[in-house]
Amino acid sequence: MEAIDALERAVYLLDRELAPSSKVRAFQNARRTIEALDPDEVETRARAGTLTDLDGIGSSTSRVIIEAINGDTDGYLADLERRTEIPLGVGAELRAQLKGDCHSHSTWSDGGAPLRTMANAAKALGHEYLVATDHSARLTIAHGLNEARLRNQLEELDALNREMAPFRILSGMEVDIFEDGSLDLSDDMLGQLDVVVASVHSKMKMPRDAMTRRMVTAIANPHVDILGHMTNRKVSGTGRAPSDFDAEIVFAACKQFDTAVEINCRPERQDPPEELLELAVEWDCWISIDTDAHAPGQLEWQAYGCDKAVRCGVDPDRIINTWSAEDLLDWTRSKAG
Repeated sequence: MEAIDALERAVYLLDRELAPSSKVRAFQNARRTIEALDPDEVETRARAGTLTDLDGIGSSTSRVIIEAINGDTDGYLADLERRTEIPLGVGAELRAQLKGDCHSHSTWSDGGAPLRTMANAAKALGHEYLVATDHSARLTIAHGLNEARLRNQLEELDALNREMAPFRILSGMEVDIFEDGSLDLSDDMLGQLDVVVASVHSKMKMPRDAMTRRMVTAIANPHVDILGHMTNRKVSGTGRAPSDFDAEIVFAACKQFDTAVEINCRPERQDPPEELLELAVEWDCWISIDTDAHAPGQLEWQAYGCDKAVRCGVDPDRIINTWSAEDLLDWTRSKAG
């Protein structure tokens, strides 16, 4: 394996295990450093043990480079492959039925890779499509897209679709739900998107009744297709308590307005908890199993959501991303009228 490819693979695997961003950046920086050098110089430095004299090359990254040059197939990278592997559990059969991922981010907002890279990773996993759902403008910390930037993204998306066919990148956005339940994008722009994920990202500790009204108002919007990470909880690190709302009313609204409930597969979210997912099943809600991936390696996280779906008795026929792209689009267009 070439050194640049080995460093790129290390970035993918570190993202797959949700490694600290500083560690991921170290390998990204090392890749840029090596890419700018003549391959002969890289090899000479590897033999002489002077790679770490270069800016951006540390002990771990130099080890990966040296192992790649020496053809070592059982070193740092191999250990990383084994450590980060995501085993297929009870949801293996369901995972094989998924045709796409309806929630992903790119460098257009706070993702770690360009649209093309995300799409190629999804294609390599066997997907037929990927929905690009970068953040809306209000989430400034995530460099959310205003309408002008969204139009520019749609132009790139169209060009990539012409190039990558038959694989498809569907247009979308993870749009913020304001405190009153309105959305952070005009109806005109929402109507131009293939798939809309609506999520709460602020004022997560609103009183129960207010949060319920907020969520239901968004769910009732005909442009909203998926309710993203509904409880907003975090189960790792410092953690975050789930938002308080009337789940029965929220799921009744999802059922009434044909809005899918997202199984968010991010390891630190695992949202919704199983007791709420089981309630969504009782309400016969549509379900979308999504990674909320911010990097290519994270697209593999769907396995977690598939295991949860099987444990909670989700009918595969109620999972919208078991559908083809055309069937998914027929559904979202019919909802929007």
